[in-house]
Amino acid sequence: MNNIIVDILTYDQIFGDDTNQLEVFKQRGTKARITDCAILLGGHVSRYNHVNNRGILKDRTGIYWTKTDDNDNDAYAINSAGHLHNFSIDTRSNGCRPVLIYSAIASHCSNQILAHDNILEVEYGEYPQTVVDKNMQEILEGEYYRKTINKTGKTYTTDSEIDGTEPFKHKSHIEYEYQGKKYVRIKITSSLYETILSNREEYLNDDYVWVEVEPIKWLVDSKKDTALAENILFAGVQFNQESNYTGDFTKTNLYWFLNTHFIKDIQNEKTKTPILRLKEELNKKNLYNLNFDEVTEEEIIIGAIQSGIAPFLHGLPSDGKSARVKELDPDCEIIYMITQNPDSFAGKSVYNQETGEMIDVKPTWLKRLEEKCQNEKDKIHILFLDEITNVKSNYILNLAYNLILDRELDGKWKLPENARIVVAGNEVEDSISAIEIPQPLYNRLAHIYIHTTVEDWLNWASTPIEEYGKIDYKEGKVEKKIHPAIYAFINYRREAALRTKYTGKTPNADPRKWEMASKMLYTTGKPEMLRALIGEALTREFIAFCSQRVITLEDVLSGNYQESDLNMNLSEKAVTAVALSQVDEEHIETVREFVAKLGEETLSLFDNLWTQGDNHRLKK
Repeated sequence: MNNIIVDILTYDQIFGDDTNQLEVFKQRGTKARITDCAILLGGHVSRYNHVNNRGILKDRTGIYWTKTDDNDNDAYAINSAGHLHNFSIDTRSNGCRPVLIYSAIASHCSNQILAHDNILEVEYGEYPQTVVDKNMQEILEGEYYRKTINKTGKTYTTDSEIDGTEPFKHKSHIEYEYQGKKYVRIKITSSLYETILSNREEYLNDDYVWVEVEPIKWLVDSKKDTALAENILFAGVQFNQESNYTGDFTKTNLYWFLNTHFIKDIQNEKTKTPILRLKEELNKKNLYNLNFDEVTEEEIIIGAIQSGIAPFLHGLPSDGKSARVKELDPDCEIIYMITQNPDSFAGKSVYNQETGEMIDVKPTWLKRLEEKCQNEKDKIHILFLDEITNVKSNYILNLAYNLILDRELDGKWKLPENARIVVAGNEVEDSISAIEIPQPLYNRLAHIYIHTTVEDWLNWASTPIEEYGKIDYKEGKVEKKIHPAIYAFINYRREAALRTKYTGKTPNADPRKWEMASKMLYTTGKPEMLRALIGEALTREFIAFCSQRVITLEDVLSGNYQESDLNMNLSEKAVTAVALSQVDEEHIETVREFVAKLGEETLSLFDNLWTQGDNHRLKK
């Protein structure tokens, strides 16, 4: 079996005479469709040029590199209009249409079709290409945050740098499997040339986007033994990082990437073939045995704590900073710094009349912390200094800095070995009483910026309350952490309901208020009472949502409904999912089959409501 080398097109293959030009360019022109994945990686996409005259978003064209001869600072590429143009060799906005020797892959190709223009189309390998639709995006995000989506063990490598002057920086994208299809989750980390993808959804910086892994289609010129990728598959990789290119493509960054990462990434069990390494550096492995997987904010917090580094949690009031700490250590020792005075924080000295000496008395919080750490020596206990940016006393601040930096309080007492410090505070722009912390302290902390999205909140809300302090809301009965009606309402209204503007005149909604509202709703069963927490207008909206007609559990189990009853709007479907989520395990299959008729989005909501993170129910 032939070894595989990945190459790119030459000028003659695209524009040459009959002897050199590939047949595909004679028949289909020089413009190339760019995939959503390539756009997400920073690839330039045209709003005006398409591979045909249909004008649909999926047919928009991009820029792809070609081989060049002897230019030092520029390399040639085919622009979105299909014309040759020179570009700086360190730009990352140009994409790539890889080229393979057809005879090296022919025996492993599938779905071979001879198109109407006599161009042979084959499939070989797979790569992330097309963004999923809105419904599937929500389903996959839900599965991801519940940690119920399976990893395949495969990853895809891209360049995470966006500055043309910086060298290649490895970024690994994990492949997941859901219902027989494979996907990757890509975070947008640079401004896109086009924020609207082929699913007609608009995306911004820091959004996470799910892209489906699909077979790669190659266009074959059998006479010239050449297979050309139909689409621009990736972008973001420089033609060359150094400006001393002299025409040898095998010494470029792009060649290195194609034959180190791309060829490995596209392989699957059906297409694995030997890969030829021409350069010594292509054989370099991950010498340090590092894991390049994505990490969450929670994982960074845990990593800092385990490393003995104090994490500083930044974020808006009510963004769940305290909740994150309590979930790591429900018995953590919390000090609200804004309320502290010298005696309560650092202890005090008292006069002993019998000995005539001054005795240092430890603060109460330190005694409690020492007792916890002594009783559970094999467990880390957290000392949580909350609202540190709201402290006005320089004396208290200096004591706190000494405690954080040296784990020592006022030069008198040391923290226990198994105690760890976590710090939290609001940003200056988010709180009129907040202050900037000094640079020496700032530079000694690990900074985690917390922003609770709707998905974050729903994921947190789906955790069983047994895992969250075993709180009983009424008569000792353990309920779900968040009332199903509130969960469904937030899932339906999204950010518009999770937060409303603070005016100081009427109550506003935020993640913390909704947790309080859930407790009140469990206790009283009266939605009208929520106006004291989230305001009159939002309460009216919540009541209207909960008051909609539903098909009851009894109706579903008895078959007491007609097909016309399934014609509901999204809000009615969400309320129906809430009502039906009370079904027991004996009848879950019957009810779930019914909910599936209401659409994937409603089924996903129902699954979240019914399982609520319970492992037994998730398996069922």
